[in-house]
Amino acid sequence: MNTPKPFTVDIPQADLDELNDRLARTRWPDEIPGAGWSYGVNRDYLKELVDYWRTGYDWRKHEARLNAVPQYTTEIDGQRLHFLHARSPEPGALPLIVTHGWVSTVYDFLDIIGPLTDPRSYGGDPRDAFHVVAPSVPGYAFSGPTTETGWGAARIARAFAGLMERLGYDTYGAQGGDFGSILSPELPRVAPGHVVGVHVNALANASVATAPGDLDRLTPAERETAERHAVDWEGKSGYAVQMGTRPQTIAYSLNDSPAGQLAWNLEWLVDWDPTKTGHTPIDRDTILTNVTIYWLTQTAGSAARLYYEAGAEGWGERPEPTGVPTGVANFYGDGAIRGLAALSNTITHWTEYAEGGHFASLQAPDLLVSDIRTFFRTVRG
Repeated sequence: MNTPKPFTVDIPQADLDELNDRLARTRWPDEIPGAGWSYGVNRDYLKELVDYWRTGYDWRKHEARLNAVPQYTTEIDGQRLHFLHARSPEPGALPLIVTHGWVSTVYDFLDIIGPLTDPRSYGGDPRDAFHVVAPSVPGYAFSGPTTETGWGAARIARAFAGLMERLGYDTYGAQGGDFGSILSPELPRVAPGHVVGVHVNALANASVATAPGDLDRLTPAERETAERHAVDWEGKSGYAVQMGTRPQTIAYSLNDSPAGQLAWNLEWLVDWDPTKTGHTPIDRDTILTNVTIYWLTQTAGSAARLYYEAGAEGWGERPEPTGVPTGVANFYGDGAIRGLAALSNTITHWTEYAEGGHFASLQAPDLLVSDIRTFFRTVRG
């Protein structure tokens, strides 16, 4: 009864019309003149994006792009699980489960699935091929909402391990960014012997000290960096504190106002301030597609609960390394510190990039694909 079933995204036109109606009736707050982005998302920037969302953005175009990749749903541990499953034409391809984070969806991976599954067609070496499985995290988008408590990192990892078993993949690699960088290293903990290697970008729990004694285990330079990051994080962590403590409270606003949901999601997607130089901008259609998916599936509040569940599990604690080789790609704006990462991972590959951004599959897809290929060459059988 739990055999994966083909899935197609097919949003009723009435839902899109209702979204446009809500956007047209947005009630805008005041803003201090000249404040820019210092108090949060800039109103002029948001107004322009909302206007484009309502009058220029074409959901059907992006719905069709998403449907061009085989999608399925199944039920694991009482929860509906949606996933993309793109098999490689290469007989020696390595299965790879790729996991997104907040504020993303599997739409983020559409630019990297082709090069990963069929490197021969993209000028690469066919020996680098992967069978790609990309699940929507439970509670997010088409895997949501969750309907009971307890869906933290460990339980999600067990569900993902169950998915790979159900698909017939006994050994596989794992890759993830943002919250996916927390979920992916959990896989070898819940499914020992099945994961040959873990690759992460936007490593979320290795930029600041989160456990007693962390700073004492770093080099002086790393300690200085971690202390600087802690000060920076203090000014950016409001969203995480809210979702990690009172996610239901913010859910009402997110589920009732599309403009409000866009603002809530937008800060990370524009690296907090798009007027700053250095980061690679994310295409506005991609930003709006992810936000539209959250809106249409009514999962903004459910997605926020992951922060609460992870906090209940003690996500600031650092488990011992599993011994599974782990590769880290640190892109522009990411703050992972190797000494912190090594406290709970067996680091065998570390690359620093001066470009891209936190969402590397969108901001530096070619570099991310290259880094994934390079790392997994070291662990393929």
